[in-house]
Amino acid sequence: MSGASSTENEIVLITGSAGTIGSMLRRSLARPGRRLRLLDVALQEPLTPDEDAELVVGSFTDAAVMADACRDVDAIVHFGGLSTKDFEWHEFLDVNINGTYVVLEAARAAGARVVYASSNHAVGFQPFDREALVPDYVFPRPDTFYGVSKVASESLSSMYHDRYGLDVVCLRIGSYGERPVNYRQLWSWLSPGDCARLVEAAITTPRPGFRVVWGVSANRRAAVTLDEGHAIGYFPLDDADDFADEVAKSSNDFGRDDPPLIGGPYTLPE
Repeated sequence: MSGASSTENEIVLITGSAGTIGSMLRRSLARPGRRLRLLDVALQEPLTPDEDAELVVGSFTDAAVMADACRDVDAIVHFGGLSTKDFEWHEFLDVNINGTYVVLEAARAAGARVVYASSNHAVGFQPFDREALVPDYVFPRPDTFYGVSKVASESLSSMYHDRYGLDVVCLRIGSYGERPVNYRQLWSWLSPGDCARLVEAAITTPRPGFRVVWGVSANRRAAVTLDEGHAIGYFPLDDADDFADEVAKSSNDFGRDDPPLIGGPYTLPE
């Protein structure tokens, strides 16, 4: 199924395109000369007449589906997968870890770069004090099985670069949302606009190799560095502190570090 015609100079595959971030990227990554291929197991909204895109129904964990979806693709934006801690180990293993392997294999065969949605929870037990920003490549300290699945997928990405020369940019996404909703998100927030800018930079930066990049907005209460983001051309515009008064009125944890670890409540006992 396709929308308006184009020069089709570039094809970008988005996995998880029916999800919260994926559906936003479906709109924000549209460009003249770029065709989007939108893959999800869930029902997606029909294409509008002005969309230059294709809808693909299927799972990125299926090698045959991915091989077909990766025909002639230039980049894969891999945002599909289990995105909270509320699953069992075997589910993370099947979907997040093995699924990322399937995506990387398909990318290798197609010669496409990969932009991978990693998470702050890959380093959730990393402490911070805002005196020294946490670097992009801080050693993995996952806070949950979910975080472990992100560490494993980052490691797979590193191996696919070193062994096969694949370009992979892993985005350690903070707290995505229309606005910050609690105290922790005053440092970890990633706005939709900045998320789109981040993914666009990861798609278009020349020959990135393997990179790990923090996915946060330009928050003045920053706990993590934006060095690698700047290196690939990501310059965020939004600041969670613009909503600080609103957070103070609506959140019962305003003014409290919860605890001063990157993963916040994910590091607390069950």
